[in-house]
Amino acid sequence: MIESLLPDPVVAAEAFGDNPGERCFPGEEDVVGAAVEKRRREFVTARRCAREALGRLGLAPAPIRSGPRREPLWPPGVVGSITHCAGYRAAAVARSTDLASLGIDAEPHAPLPPGVYAEVTVPQERDMLDRLVRSAPGVHWDRLLFSAKESVYKAWFPLTGRWLGFEQACLEIDGATGAVTARLLADGTRGDGGPPLRVLHGRYLVAGGLVTTAVWVDR
Repeated sequence: MIESLLPDPVVAAEAFGDNPGERCFPGEEDVVGAAVEKRRREFVTARRCAREALGRLGLAPAPIRSGPRREPLWPPGVVGSITHCAGYRAAAVARSTDLASLGIDAEPHAPLPPGVYAEVTVPQERDMLDRLVRSAPGVHWDRLLFSAKESVYKAWFPLTGRWLGFEQACLEIDGATGAVTARLLADGTRGDGGPPLRVLHGRYLVAGGLVTTAVWVDR
């Protein structure tokens, strides 16, 4: 599912459930040592998907630990992203010579919880969402926008090392083509010396009771 959204250099793996009793990979136990069982299962399955994807790049299985904002720490020369929600876990990776950064997200295809809409949208997006709802009322466009902003953040953070609030990105969603364009309203200076991040591009898919989104930064 998620792989259909991604450019050719990216490989992905996904799962629609957990293996009962599956243990943490050696070297990752302490990352979720104090987590509740639901969180532990999500972690174990998503990290297994990540190792499967890395294997398709020719890398041997290894622990994938977490950084200060719980972001996955990939092996040298790799960029990637992990997502999980009810009934779905996925990971996508690419070589850093092919892409500079990558973000994926999955959400249940359902309305946002009460009170969240105003916190995650800017005025221009609300006008756009109104138009999208009129054209395709069967899609929960508010949740799709939320997911896309999550993907934007996941692609942004590894390159900048800085927080990006929901109000610091203005998205345009094309309901006809499945394209997402994010105009960044924050300083996009990168830590790797690359060109500042000003506009990010991606895609979305609504299928199987899920909303999935992907955003990437070309090398």
